[in-house]
Amino acid sequence: MITPIALSLVAGTWLAQQQGVLPAAAALHGLSAVALLLALCASTRLARAASDSALCVSVALAAFVWASATGHAALADRLPQPLEGQDIDLTGVIAGLPQRVERGQRFDLAVERAPPGVPRRIALTWYDSRHADASGSDATPQLRAGSRWQLRVRLKRPHGNMNPHGFDYEAWLFERGIGATGHVRAGGEGRQAQRLIDEQAGGLSARIDALRDAVRSRFTAVMHDDAQAEVPTWQWAGVLIALAIGDQRAIPPAHWDLFERAGLTHLVSISGLHVTMVAALSGLLLSSLWRRVPALALRCAAQRAGIVAGLIAATAYCALAGFGIPAQRTLIMLAVAGLAMLAGRFSSPFDALALAVCVVLPLHPMAVMNPGFWLSFGAVALLFYAAAGHLGRPRPVRSWLGAQAAITLGLAPPMMALFGQVSLVSPLINLFAIPLVSVVITPLVLIAIVLPLDALLWLAHALTTGLMWAVQGLVAPDWVLWHAAAPAGWAVACGVLGAANLLAPRGWPGRALAVPLMLPLFMTPDTRPAAGDMRVVVLDVGQGLAVHVQTAQHDLLFDTGPRYGAEADAGGRLVLPYLRAIGVRRLDTLVVSHADSDHAGGAASLLAGLPVGEVLSSVPAHDGLRLVRPDTRDCAAGQRWTVDGVRFAMLHPPRGAVALGARSSNALSCVLRVDSAHGSALITGDVLADGEAAMLEAAAPLAADLLVSPHHGSRTSSTQAFVAAVDAGDVVHAVGYRNRFNHPHPKVRQRYADLGASQWRSDAHGAVTFDFTANGIERRASREIDARYWHNRVLEQQAAVQ
Repeated sequence: MITPIALSLVAGTWLAQQQGVLPAAAALHGLSAVALLLALCASTRLARAASDSALCVSVALAAFVWASATGHAALADRLPQPLEGQDIDLTGVIAGLPQRVERGQRFDLAVERAPPGVPRRIALTWYDSRHADASGSDATPQLRAGSRWQLRVRLKRPHGNMNPHGFDYEAWLFERGIGATGHVRAGGEGRQAQRLIDEQAGGLSARIDALRDAVRSRFTAVMHDDAQAEVPTWQWAGVLIALAIGDQRAIPPAHWDLFERAGLTHLVSISGLHVTMVAALSGLLLSSLWRRVPALALRCAAQRAGIVAGLIAATAYCALAGFGIPAQRTLIMLAVAGLAMLAGRFSSPFDALALAVCVVLPLHPMAVMNPGFWLSFGAVALLFYAAAGHLGRPRPVRSWLGAQAAITLGLAPPMMALFGQVSLVSPLINLFAIPLVSVVITPLVLIAIVLPLDALLWLAHALTTGLMWAVQGLVAPDWVLWHAAAPAGWAVACGVLGAANLLAPRGWPGRALAVPLMLPLFMTPDTRPAAGDMRVVVLDVGQGLAVHVQTAQHDLLFDTGPRYGAEADAGGRLVLPYLRAIGVRRLDTLVVSHADSDHAGGAASLLAGLPVGEVLSSVPAHDGLRLVRPDTRDCAAGQRWTVDGVRFAMLHPPRGAVALGARSSNALSCVLRVDSAHGSALITGDVLADGEAAMLEAAAPLAADLLVSPHHGSRTSSTQAFVAAVDAGDVVHAVGYRNRFNHPHPKVRQRYADLGASQWRSDAHGAVTFDFTANGIERRASREIDARYWHNRVLEQQAAVQ
């Protein structure tokens, strides 16, 4: 009965996390009463089926109530809107490991003293001074985990980009208990407000963080490359640090791309596999030694001693990993299984797994929103399921191959649903990578923590280098990472059912249905517009612009979003995942309106990740875009083309203007008009008031149903004459949350409002989709369609202020 109870617990918890608004306290009290009543009914002398059903419904309702109540408590620990943008003096302890970023340091702070309303845990960035140089002068002080600081900070509510099929950054912050993000006020009077109070705060958590920081510092000191070295000696040092203390941010993005192509992301972090392996090796070692001491063996069975030793080792390893939620989840699973074996109640592996679910979810209700929850429990369940039908003498090699096949086939449906991609060489690579990393490299790294012998790190790094050399060769072909459009829910369900039939024991009659059931996973849903129709999606990329125009058979992207740092941009983080998720395999046209980073910052990642046909831009001849794509054509008024019954026309800049240059890149911004059979759109980039005037003077066709506002709604654009000439029914302002430019400007918003336009903001609505069809214009906003109770509600805040 434990398995149905666990499934009911998952269902109730999952349903609570799908709510856009949590039920009020009165409703939760009512549901609690119903759950209690059903539990009492289940304990009476009802028929077995009725009693079991009543109990399962009761558990599901109780789980829903508990998850909702914990959600209410977490929301109460969020920064109130009036405190946003205010200078706040507070005291707290640096929690976790500070991370060096391009222009400063990023860290979490456990707040101890602060004004009312400041959350208990916040995420901060301490930026270097603008005058900081390579020698470190005027750089931020070296922050240490577990140290106590007095800081002056400026905070805002957790906020992330919202795009179709995109990563929910706000959910990630919510799961970690982060109630606000912000930065340290390091300049001016803020510099005097910053003070180190204690090098080492008290408390177990702070001491564990300090230990982790010390391990990272020692590893970094040993595995340190000379800045002048042409070939790095310690290229994979970040992997060893991640295996030792769970610091995944030590691994550079380029290596994560490699691991993704190889299907090795689970191996280069402290995953359930490593924690389980450490527990198993520790248990086997102690039990073998225990048997050799008769006095000990007589007092306690060696197997029981090994189980206890394994749990202790797993606990220590999870502590070294910072007790992150994935590590906690694995430790709970091991503890449940170990205690069940010690108590002699290990009736079946599935019961132990179900019991682990019953312990994990009440402690972490948001876990159901984390892919790791489904993949970790799913992988263990698959191994149990695949092994259940095999009888006879164990064959290690055959069992290992069978386990890899079960994991690969069984996890393919959820991997497609969660990530939209599968590494085709992952089974082959994992065959030799898992034993090497888990049984050899990870133990070497852990021993190097206890015994400060540099030779251990040299050996571990040499083995890692050899492994990665082989992996790089195997993942070199383009076809190894297979991308697919995000499958529909029914297709995922069919895929899971097909995988279950495929992995069933020999003789199972449903095996013939396995392949047909899994086929829908690999079929791209036909959601493209009909001929003559078009879809315009203004993506949420923060303070920047990226607009996707899709017709029946063609795709155009206007701008690629901003560059976030040296190794991250909107093209790789937001635009590419979105395009792949909707099944776009090739862009027919890329328009980069001008050279500003908030419009062209993602171009390099996009060109590297997707085939692109024609490129149009106004960037100068020396720009990196033209170096990557020498065939880039200048945008020029008068350019026209038609595809699938949809007409495209460039309205700005004038012919020859790109070659002549201008006082600013905004003055050369490309302006694109798109006309379908059922409406039109005008995408303006960062065109300025003089550019608007030039188009008006040239009698350019400006009237449109949809307008992407010039320069994000800046007061340097959207003149009264231009606004009246366009007379758009819908206007989209592509802006970042609480951007420092105050876009869109209040006067600009008022101009559009005076003409009755519906105004959309990417910070408030997320990505906005407009479908131009014979039935009219259908509008969809990601923050409305995918609304969850933890999402920041920008429009409600603005209404409250007004």
